[in-house]
Amino acid sequence: MRLEFHPEAIAEFQFAAQYDEDRKPQLGLRFIEAVEDATRRIAEFPRTWRLLDHDVRRCMTRVFPYGVLYVVEPESILIVAVAHCAREPGYRKKRL
Repeated sequence: MRLEFHPEAIAEFQFAAQYDEDRKPQLGLRFIEAVEDATRRIAEFPRTWRLLDHDVRRCMTRVFPYGVLYVVEPESILIVAVAHCAREPGYRKKRL
């Protein structure tokens, strides 16, 4: 299935990767790889991960405390957030 990123999800993904890279060289790259792995798993098995509310699901990244939040649509999967687990839940609801 085709993956699409909400513009704000792309922005938070890029911000988190840069933040990690600034903290330690190569950490940003590892974060990017972890999110890419999660999106591959989502694309392969979109209905595997649990529903958070209504039609939003969350696939956790490996190693990093981030979840990739997404909605399965008829022709694609919309990534609505790349969220740190400590972030206020529900902040991304306005993106739907």
